[in-house]
Amino acid sequence: MDPIETRDLPSGGAPSVVASLRQLIMAGRYAAGTRLAEVAVAELLGVSRTPVRLAFRTLAQEGLLQPAGKRGFVVRAFSEADVLCGIEVRGVLEGLAARRLAERGLDPVTRATLEACLAEGEAVLAGGTLGEPEIDRWSRLNERFHGAIVHAVGSQVIADAIARNNHLPFASADSIVIDRSALAGEYEKIRLAQVHHRLIVDALARGESARAEMLMREHAYVGLRYAPLFGLQGASAA
Repeated sequence: MDPIETRDLPSGGAPSVVASLRQLIMAGRYAAGTRLAEVAVAELLGVSRTPVRLAFRTLAQEGLLQPAGKRGFVVRAFSEADVLCGIEVRGVLEGLAARRLAERGLDPVTRATLEACLAEGEAVLAGGTLGEPEIDRWSRLNERFHGAIVHAVGSQVIADAIARNNHLPFASADSIVIDRSALAGEYEKIRLAQVHHRLIVDALARGESARAEMLMREHAYVGLRYAPLFGLQGASAA
């Protein structure tokens, strides 16, 4: 295994630590079965143990880590097929939510939330480059965008199914993976995701249920399957 390039890893709070650990696991730096220690990871990322501890819990909820003893965690074994299946299932479920919302009609509160996410997405992309503030802002707004659509439908069945699926590796909408050695490509990936967001809102506002469902299902693949289009590591890295 090659040495870890710490210059490509951020320092900072919990969101940065979570994204960094996702990338390290995705890139195979931490192989399946590897036991992660708070102190070692904190030293590697240049942060305190507190954000590392929070990141471990978050990644355990996402299914990337699993408990090992009272405090420890190990990297969970998963395959490319596992990752893509989880993403596909999320796309189907979120597509169903988008279709139902388009059929019902986009209410003013949800529309305002989605448009605010679009505006913030434009602000994230305005500088033409990605840094830690932009990555963290995108992660938060992306979670709000997806959550607003699911919440607006009012279906606990859909919400619960998505919550269960989110325990699979990289399946949740906020499981952002950023290759910090190729930020130009990552910028283009996020720019495409922003275009998807805008198209989804347009379809919802027009009540075009089939189009909204199709766009939402396709959007689920941006995080990993689209990566090779921008010279990035894709799901094959898993």
